[in-house]
Amino acid sequence: MDISVIIPLYNEAESLPELTEWISRVLDLEGFNYEIILVDDGSDDDSWDVIEKLKTQYPKIVGIKFRRNYGKSAALNVGFEAAQGSVVVTMDADLQDNPDEIPELYRRIKDEKLDLISGWKQKRFDPLTKTIPTKFFNAVTRSMSGIKNLHDFNCGLKAYRKEVVKSIEVYGEMHRYIPVIAKWAGFKKIGEQVVEHRARKYGKTKFGFSRFINGFLDLLSIFFVGKFAKRPMHFFGTLGVISFFTGTIIALWIIGQKLYHVAYHIRYSREITAQPLFYIALVAIVVGFQLFLTGFISELVSRNAPERNSYQIEKTV
Repeated sequence: MDISVIIPLYNEAESLPELTEWISRVLDLEGFNYEIILVDDGSDDDSWDVIEKLKTQYPKIVGIKFRRNYGKSAALNVGFEAAQGSVVVTMDADLQDNPDEIPELYRRIKDEKLDLISGWKQKRFDPLTKTIPTKFFNAVTRSMSGIKNLHDFNCGLKAYRKEVVKSIEVYGEMHRYIPVIAKWAGFKKIGEQVVEHRARKYGKTKFGFSRFINGFLDLLSIFFVGKFAKRPMHFFGTLGVISFFTGTIIALWIIGQKLYHVAYHIRYSREITAQPLFYIALVAIVVGFQLFLTGFISELVSRNAPERNSYQIEKTV
């Protein structure tokens, strides 16, 4: 199979007929062997009824319905598991992504041998309350991930080699950072394509302000897990050792200063326990010990995890 088009959706009954007709028309015209995977993320409108009706008209539709709303990441992850195409394309169900872009995304994945292509909605039709935070988070993500060539990590229109989607897992709000997850998994051939952003035709956006907070927390999780999942002691242990020895040096300096004054009968203005610096040193020692212990326990958990020696193998001969 050439292409799997994955569309996560929540309460998009109005847009589904037009969207599936558009995708089918474009891919049939190009002669692709394809499937359209519609993942209903617990909609409470008529979305699933519409999908069942569309299935009779378009046999290449695969419908998956969640019992309740889990979020876009869960819908994408289930879609990735079900996908059969050699190239997997994801897009939103609100008609803001243009299906006419799919053939070019497929061609570039195949011809340029890219692992992933992320769309860039260079000209957007979103309000400033959405575009300004998006620009900020894209800048932060570029800096933390080292993927300098992407302008829009959260664009719903993306294309992947099949191997990529079968090797990664997304949950929480991590769908925003799939290029980062793919890079940590070893897929570094990441490209970008300017795509059309269309004004929403039906309904309203399903994402509120909380997505920015959750998204930032997930970015920190991705960064930590991707860098230190196999060696948590390197992270916690390093911080612990630095904190512990900093506190110890400060404490020894204070005690040494006290002993010097006593030995030479020099009047000492304050007792050790009366100095704020002493308590700072004490806190640093305790925190350092706790961080080191956290790293040690994390290391034990990591070594006993079933996936502790699970690695991405690209080829064997």
